[in-house]
Amino acid sequence: MKIGKTYHQHPFKTPTYDAIIIGSGIGGLSVAAILAKAGKKVLVLEQHYEIGGYTHTFKRKGYEWDVGLHYVGDVHIEGTVLHKAFQYITDGQLKWAAMPKVYDKAVFGNQVYEFVSGRTSLKTQLKKYFPSEKDGKSIDAYFELLKEVRQLNSNYYIEKALPPILSKITGKFLRKGLLKYANQTTLSVLKGLTDNPKLIGVLTAQYGDYGLPPAQSSFYMHAMLANHYMDGAAFPVGGAGSIARTIVPVIEERSGAVLFNATVRQILVENNKAVGVKMADGNEIFAKTIISDAGAINTFLKLLPKETIEKHQFNNSLKKLQPAAAHIGLYIGIKAAAKKLELPKNNFWLFPDAYDHDELQAAYTHLDATLPVAYISFPSAKDPSWESRYPDRATIEVITLIPYEWFAQWEGTTWKKRDENYEQLKEKLAQQLLAQLFRVLPQLKDKIDYYELSTPLSTEKFTHHPKGAIYGIAHTPERFQQRLLSATTPVKNLYLTGQDVVIASIGGGLMGGIVAASAILKRNMFNQIWKH
Repeated sequence: MKIGKTYHQHPFKTPTYDAIIIGSGIGGLSVAAILAKAGKKVLVLEQHYEIGGYTHTFKRKGYEWDVGLHYVGDVHIEGTVLHKAFQYITDGQLKWAAMPKVYDKAVFGNQVYEFVSGRTSLKTQLKKYFPSEKDGKSIDAYFELLKEVRQLNSNYYIEKALPPILSKITGKFLRKGLLKYANQTTLSVLKGLTDNPKLIGVLTAQYGDYGLPPAQSSFYMHAMLANHYMDGAAFPVGGAGSIARTIVPVIEERSGAVLFNATVRQILVENNKAVGVKMADGNEIFAKTIISDAGAINTFLKLLPKETIEKHQFNNSLKKLQPAAAHIGLYIGIKAAAKKLELPKNNFWLFPDAYDHDELQAAYTHLDATLPVAYISFPSAKDPSWESRYPDRATIEVITLIPYEWFAQWEGTTWKKRDENYEQLKEKLAQQLLAQLFRVLPQLKDKIDYYELSTPLSTEKFTHHPKGAIYGIAHTPERFQQRLLSATTPVKNLYLTGQDVVIASIGGGLMGGIVAASAILKRNMFNQIWKH
């Protein structure tokens, strides 16, 4: 069943809305649902033909795959902020299936390291793997740092929701504690705890979840990711598409609308106040509040009028920030049930027999170079509803980070109609990812029925993110110094939502939605959701 309505089906009889949301990722849908529950009439506009952003799914040849959600932490534990938030924005309709206690396995060469749920359990496990680590003192210190960073979040989120003038006055104080860690790289912090490169390599094995190796990433991003999965992870029952399927009715039942094939060309601005949007067909739709889930770069440099961009010098503010990593994804289908194939529910992070992630990434400059990392997910094994929806079918996803420059020569070409050289490159990369899969599950070698590779150009087409940046703006220390990455903006009545407001991930995008709703409604929606 198609979620939402196509743009051309909407009559637009109502000349104005309380809020227009550009983009239907988790940041857009969450702020729309919160505003709708607060009595606001909202309109969500999605340029793609599917609702959901990185939470949507796609189908081919009788199979279904997720494009961006592979596991989420905290949501399966009652009483956590994320659990309560998803309950709130879906009216309790979204269900989660907990993954096993060992939810991630990191494989370096032939050595396997298990990430187990539970702070104490993981700490104990790491001490067993690294018994020579000063009686575990460096590992204990690492966990204390994670706890400290997590406790600094509240003030940081509050500052993100403040009007620019208040942020200028109090923001430095609210950000001070967190920036102590955000301004350092992950590698510099970890080197202050241990000189064991293998331990550092294992602690940062999940770096693909935010796209930057340790010497480039902010320790705050690493710490939040590590905290996020500390008590394990879960997968949405019904697949990632269940997220949009359970949020959209919350919006529509309260007089809101969610439209696809609805491309916004420009945000309309009058006297530095956002007043509406201009669509690709020239139609203009007006609202008291405009919220962008299109990413900061798209919002400030592409959607605003030229004079507004120049007035606020957005180019100067954003030029120091780089887009996040690009990636390729291999989507695999097999004509057999996940149980019969013995597919695990845990994910794999696969590496060569080397632990320096930065060195591996730096050396990945040509097609024959060693693949620095591969992530493998088994959605058909994780989802308890899969077998009833797709009997005797299984799906697998294999992902790696990749230089965007490898695909730059095909910029501007048409999706699904690119030349033979492009297809040959895709096939070589697909075979490399299949080889990674067969490293850990050799029994699948002769069982593949279908596979399809997506490239950064696919991501760029469907998200409009420059260079196919899956995580928006790169999570470097410089990112967290940029004041423009807040829910409130220098343009009155224009707000940002999604992962560029806070941090990457589905959870980060949702937090960005709550921060944006708090700024718009001028009340702490975290407290309201917590008490709900």
